[in-house]
Amino acid sequence: MDRRDLADLLVLQAVVEAGSFTRAAARLGRAQSGLSQTISALEARVGVPLLARSTRSVQPTEPGQRLLQQVTPALLQIERGLSEVRLERDQPSGTLRLTAMEYPARTILVPALPDFLARYPGVKLDFHISDQFTDIVKEGFDAGIRFGGHLEKDMVAVPVGPDVKAVIVGSPAYYARRGRPERLEDLLAHDCLNYRTASHGDPFRWMFRTGERNMVMPVEGVAAFNDGPVMIEAARAGLGLAYSFEPHIVDFLASGQLSTCLERFCPVWSGYHLYYPGRHQKSAALSAFVKHLQGRRQR
Repeated sequence: MDRRDLADLLVLQAVVEAGSFTRAAARLGRAQSGLSQTISALEARVGVPLLARSTRSVQPTEPGQRLLQQVTPALLQIERGLSEVRLERDQPSGTLRLTAMEYPARTILVPALPDFLARYPGVKLDFHISDQFTDIVKEGFDAGIRFGGHLEKDMVAVPVGPDVKAVIVGSPAYYARRGRPERLEDLLAHDCLNYRTASHGDPFRWMFRTGERNMVMPVEGVAAFNDGPVMIEAARAGLGLAYSFEPHIVDFLASGQLSTCLERFCPVWSGYHLYYPGRHQKSAALSAFVKHLQGRRQR
């Protein structure tokens, strides 16, 4: 099939329905001469005349009539398909596949779902909960939620949560046994608990702020975990110090099961962001979900 055929068949259909080139040109918003040239080119490609022209009217020839009878159902089906897709701009539908870490899934996504699904009942959600840094394009996800500072540059990132403060925490039993570090260098002599990322297997970097610059402290871990909540449980049990984020452990801080140290060196991190490929057209469902999360953040 020649790539011009579909557009030219639509012109043929319009001319036959209108009964003249003049009325068809007005309906399509094109020049009459251009439509005539289009039909002539189509006739040249198929090798038979498709229209019988007179000074008063235009009628399909027998081959032209047979052609329209065969292709009109397909043209109508194409138009219905396009209309349904356009309708999604106002009525989002389909399945959104999202990947997120456990904490933002629990505290940001889940609370947002009842209102969103009530407003857009045609949308279904498929969640993949993992601390792994996922290639959302390769894995077929529409979007993901991660810390803003950990995103690829070709991603569009939309903040959906507040900035978060990093904290170093230990249990009362640990501080009683090993003391409380006062300087960053003191960490080198302490038992530290490392978080190992599922994606790369490398320990999470303990990042601090000194003056106007960021620095990474290469701590020696007595244990490493690929699960954040389990690492925090180890800190509560007195195994060592853990690098975490204040919202993740606010209940343990309030109860005194954990307390912070080196507060003046702990930076504020860019909060959780919903991200999606910048080179791709957003679906209506994703656009609606982004807008919904942004609206909740601004409350």
